[in-house]
Amino acid sequence: MKYSFASLLRNAFSYHENWQSAWRSPEPKREYDAIIVGGGGHGLATAYYMAKEHGMRNIAVIEKGWLGGGNTGRNTTIIRSNYLRDNSAQIYEHALKLYEGLSQELNYNIMFSQRGVLNLAHNQHDLRELSRRVNAIRLNGVDSEFLNPQQTKAFCPILNVSPNSRYPVLGASLQRRGGTARHDAVAWGYARGANNLGVDIIQNCEVTGIRQSDGRVEGVETSRGFIGAKKVGVVVSGHASVLADMAGFRMPIESHPLQALVSEPIKPMHDTVVMSNAVHVYVSQSDKGELVIGAGIDGYCGYSQRGSFPIVEEQINALVELFPIVSRLRMMRQWGGTVDVCPDASPIIGKTPVKHLYFNCGWGTGGFKATPGSGWAFAHTIAQDEPHELNAPYTLERFNSGYLIDEHGAAAVAH
Repeated sequence: MKYSFASLLRNAFSYHENWQSAWRSPEPKREYDAIIVGGGGHGLATAYYMAKEHGMRNIAVIEKGWLGGGNTGRNTTIIRSNYLRDNSAQIYEHALKLYEGLSQELNYNIMFSQRGVLNLAHNQHDLRELSRRVNAIRLNGVDSEFLNPQQTKAFCPILNVSPNSRYPVLGASLQRRGGTARHDAVAWGYARGANNLGVDIIQNCEVTGIRQSDGRVEGVETSRGFIGAKKVGVVVSGHASVLADMAGFRMPIESHPLQALVSEPIKPMHDTVVMSNAVHVYVSQSDKGELVIGAGIDGYCGYSQRGSFPIVEEQINALVELFPIVSRLRMMRQWGGTVDVCPDASPIIGKTPVKHLYFNCGWGTGGFKATPGSGWAFAHTIAQDEPHELNAPYTLERFNSGYLIDEHGAAAVAH
């Protein structure tokens, strides 16, 4: 779409008044071919790919609040695919490849920046583990390389690599194709794309029950009445176990607060992403100049979106340890999200005991980076009533069979 200079100038002074909506806000129909519960990145991506790849247009995305108001808007925006297990590498690499063309695909700038992701090693065990992971990752066709301390310092000049520090940097793994994206833009881009394909996006519509008959889903009870559906996909990060309880079965999931904070904006000085498992911090710099700082999950279970002060203290200590240059930097705000964590730190993407009811959950701290791949695979699962080979290993039944996908170390700080 082309704009003249006059129209751009006029819109600049319109204070967003009378702007065309990016997506419709329709009243719910009585029945849909499929309903996606959850209007975050994964849910919107699922609806988009169901419409685009599988020709399903009579679809609704139902969100209890506003689009992207859950974990999509509360994460630290890191994207990478350097996972150890074969199954993990495949789905995260598929997601990264989709990210690489997503702005063009959606005609929406998601501000994807492949600035590289560094994972630090601070002791001999870290070095051996990084070496193992780099080799395994490369065998899966994913880019990964090992850097010594001098190379690590050259790639991230503000990093403290002094051998006299409490946790000296002995090396790092690097995925150059990793980086960050604008989390809101990912949700908005998928929302507009799904809307343009005929998907109904219904906000402020909370699901209060899942209606079923003879073991088959019939639709959802909501704060705006019952909405029928032939198929229902649930993508509600942080509250999957609550929705599963509505459907009458249990999920092997714990929900934990995960918090982050940002600094005051400063001039560009950190053009990569640094993650450290040993000192429990990861940091990048946003386009606005803020340092975006994350840590591990709080140890207790809960649905708090605030978190605890000990985690903040630990991550600030680690930040100053690694980057002494920021020791006088002021923090501007802190927040938390609720993450669902499975026993093997890998997600569940597939069928449930209720026919035509599907769940996509348990991503822990890896949800944002998986958004396109997760939505693409979940869309196939719902449309075809069978998982794609990418998500076939992530069945709920693996917790009975014992075929777990152990990725506790891959989160870099969180598990």
